Amino acid sequence: MAQIAPPPDGNDWLGLSSDPLPAAVALEWAALRSCGAVVLFSGTARDFSPGRPNVTVLEYEAYEEHVVPRLAAIAGEIRSRWPGVGRIALLHRTGQVAVGEPAVVVVVSSPHRAEAFAAAKFGIDSLKSTVPIWKRERWEGGESWGLEAQHLVEVTEVPSA
Repeated sequence: MAQIAPPPDGNDWLGLSSDPLPAAVALEWAALRSCGAVVLFSGTARDFSPGRPNVTVLEYEAYEEHVVPRLAAIAGEIRSRWPGVGRIALLHRTGQVAVGEPAVVVVVSSPHRAEAFAAAKFGIDSLKSTVPIWKRERWEGGESWGLEAQHLVEVTEVPSA
């Protein structure tokens, strides 16, 4: 899997990579002269999970051929619900992600902050519930794939905030 690179043109940056995610680059890329708001959500690997002390590493696997099409569906739905959105970045890691590193980055720019915040929240909520990516945690005393079964839904089924 190659490093994620911004598209040469266009307003949607969608990607899956085993390399560290370029959160700062995505934030800078999303800023447009017509947009007064840029919201960045970075889902960062943490060192705990309920009942799982001292998490040391997270590992992500994806059904790769379905990821970008589903990310594109999320971007399309964001644009449908918030037509003024400027740029959208939806980026996710695969493989091992060390504690403190971003596992997922969502960036949305918009003329106004309310739309940027709502669209970014919808972006991460939709990504978590519609994109086939699974997480394994390793912690002191064990490891497991996820806390519960994940039932994927269609992006149109995800409510707006």
